[in-house]
Amino acid sequence: MKTAIKVLIVDDEPSILMSLEFLMKKEGYQVFIARDGSEALDIIEKEVPAIILLDIMMPRVDGYEVCRMIKESFRFQHIKIVFLSAKNKEMDIEKGYALGADLYVSKPFSTRTLVAKINALALGLVSG
Repeated sequence: MKTAIKVLIVDDEPSILMSLEFLMKKEGYQVFIARDGSEALDIIEKEVPAIILLDIMMPRVDGYEVCRMIKESFRFQHIKIVFLSAKNKEMDIEKGYALGADLYVSKPFSTRTLVAKINALALGLVSG
């Protein structure tokens, strides 16, 4: 059922990319990875993922900018965005939600909790 759901993981930290890719594949998602915001935007154009796990602090184009561009595009505004960031101040989190994020998870995070939240978002996509 989830195999059709595409998840894009965007982070410039290789260990985070690898562990999240493993987790999401184990859950049955079709996974794409990007190492920075501009690479993410290229993949979004081609693959149109349903869910994006998005780091904020990245080279070239940061996560806030990627989120803003997605939410301003009629073609992509349905994409669910989950920020995964070490930026855990109230104003950072508020900015993420103001830009249109569906979820904001602070690093470090529990993988079990993250997977549960992603599965809940995906369930909403399938049943909605």
